[in-house]
Amino acid sequence: MIDWIKELFRVEKPIIGMCHMQAMPGDPSYDSLKGLAWVFERARQDLLALQEGGVDAILFSNEFSLPYLTKVETITVASMAAIIAELKADLKIPYGINVLWDPSASIDLAMATGAQFVREIFTGVYGSDFGLWNTNAGEVIRHQHAIGAQHIRLFFNIVPEAAAYLGSRQIADIARSTVFNAQPDALCVSGLIAGAETSTQTLKQVKDAVPQTPVFANTGVTVENIANQLSTADGAIIGTAFKKSGHTWNSVEVERVRALMQKAHEVRK
Repeated sequence: MIDWIKELFRVEKPIIGMCHMQAMPGDPSYDSLKGLAWVFERARQDLLALQEGGVDAILFSNEFSLPYLTKVETITVASMAAIIAELKADLKIPYGINVLWDPSASIDLAMATGAQFVREIFTGVYGSDFGLWNTNAGEVIRHQHAIGAQHIRLFFNIVPEAAAYLGSRQIADIARSTVFNAQPDALCVSGLIAGAETSTQTLKQVKDAVPQTPVFANTGVTVENIANQLSTADGAIIGTAFKKSGHTWNSVEVERVRALMQKAHEVRK
């Protein structure tokens, strides 16, 4: 199952850079004076910096839409679609979608914009900062097939940020049953919040449980820990470490991207 990673990203252990979109219409922090054109320009600046710095793929998300919804409003998907449509002329590498926290909306947007993968919470029930967080993987994957989106790779985040699994199951058992029941293309393991280091112990437990399924470090990968993280993980999704001063809400700095990617190349050799 890991072969598709190299086919899509053209490398082993790919680094996926986050392109965080600013607050959009409908979001509490949306700046109506600057408008959607400013949101687009900020996304474009980050996208170009990520590509110039050498990441292997891009993942678009509505990171600034706090507090998140588990069923997003139409305006969010429409705004993201409009921005990504404008950005496609600049895109030179594979790209994915994450509409926080709505898996069906993520697949819809990926299908509409030509994205090759999505990351979301597809399975499990969680107690979270956003309330009781339930999922319906069977419904979502049937929806994926109904709209002809079977080609879109699904990254299942099984250790979501700001949430705890309801129940006493071990993470290795969750990984095994998720792979058996839902057949994800990849699993993601996260820290507490964006920018928080992913536990290497948890990564190892998941990878040992499902060795034939790609496992990604989902948060907190840095220049300092990337060698350790990629010693177990099959790739990493990185946002905060690419930002000015390593702060999640800042802009991407191409120098920070280059430095981390240089380390990634060393590790991959």
